[in-house]
Amino acid sequence: MKVLITGGAGYIGSTLIQHLLQTYPNWKLLATDIKPMLGFQNFPNLEFQLLEISDRNAVIDLIQTWQPNSIVHLASILNPPPGMSEETQWKIDVHGTKNVLDGAVYAKTEQVIITSSGAAYGYHKENKEWIEETDPIRGHSAFVYSKHKREVEEILNEYRTNSPDLKQLVLRPGTILGKNVNNLITDMFQKPFVMGILGHKSPFVFIWDEDVIGIIAKGIAEKKEGIFNLAGDGALSLKEISRMIRKPYLPIPAFLLQSILWILRRFRLTQYGPDQIDFLRYRPVLSNKQLKSVFGYIPKYTSKETFIAYLNAKGVPYDEIESF
Repeated sequence: MKVLITGGAGYIGSTLIQHLLQTYPNWKLLATDIKPMLGFQNFPNLEFQLLEISDRNAVIDLIQTWQPNSIVHLASILNPPPGMSEETQWKIDVHGTKNVLDGAVYAKTEQVIITSSGAAYGYHKENKEWIEETDPIRGHSAFVYSKHKREVEEILNEYRTNSPDLKQLVLRPGTILGKNVNNLITDMFQKPFVMGILGHKSPFVFIWDEDVIGIIAKGIAEKKEGIFNLAGDGALSLKEISRMIRKPYLPIPAFLLQSILWILRRFRLTQYGPDQIDFLRYRPVLSNKQLKSVFGYIPKYTSKETFIAYLNAKGVPYDEIESF
C-alpha cells in the first residue's frame, strides 16, 4: 500500500502519519507540505517532499511519479496568517484540491480522501436542527474558509460524475478538539466570558482528534468511499459551555453586535464584519448517523465528552452539567 498525504506537516497530517507508521509498518508513506516536517527522520517507509499544492505541474508530476494507491488531501488554510490574501487562500484550498484530483485521475489512483468541513454547509437561518450529508452545500460569502469549502465540494461532485473510477471519501468534520489543538474556536473559550447571540443556542458539535485519525485510517485500509459528517453524539450550546468552564454567558442582541462590528470594521479595529455573526447565530449542527451506520465507526467520545477531554488535557477546571 502506498499512501500520499498532503499537508503532512500540519497537526492532523503529522498525527495521522505517526498513527499509520505504528499501525501499518508495511505501508509506504509519502508526505508533502510547503514547510519541513520535524521528528520523522528515522522511518525507512516514510518519504517527505516539499510541495506547493497550488503548483499544478509539480503536484501532477509527483502523483504520476509516485503512483500512490490512496491520497489523503489535508493541505488547506483554516487560520490564514496575517496578510495572506483571499486569492492565495483560494489557490491553496480550491485550486490545490483540483490539482490533486487531476493528478489522481491521470495516475489512475484508486482513492482520494478529502477533508472538507461542516463549514461547507454554511451558517444559514434555514439550516436544519441536525444537518445530514444530503443537505445542501451553501457555504457563506462572509467566511472565506466556508466559501472555499463549498467550491471544493462542487468540484468533487463534478469529478464523481466525470471520473467515477476514482473513489472519493469526503469527510466533513465539526470542531476538532485534542490535547494539543489550538484554533479560533478554542480561543473563544479562553476569554473572560462566553459571548453569544440573544435568542440563539449556538450549538457546537465536537470530535476528538484521535477519532478523526481513526476514521481516515479505516477509510484507507478498507478503501471506503462516500460522504460523511464527523462529530460525536449530541451538541453543546454556548450557554452550556459557559456553565461548564465557569465563565459568565453574555448573550448580545444580534442588531447591537452587528452595529458594534460595523463601527469597529469601519475604523479597521477588527477583521470581523456584521455578516459574520452568522457563525454563532446559525450553527451547522452535524448528524453522525451515517458515520455510525454506513461507514461503521463509533466515535470514542460524545461532543460533551470530547469537550471534557479537551479541558482535562489543558488543565482547565470544569463543572459537570446535564445537557439541555
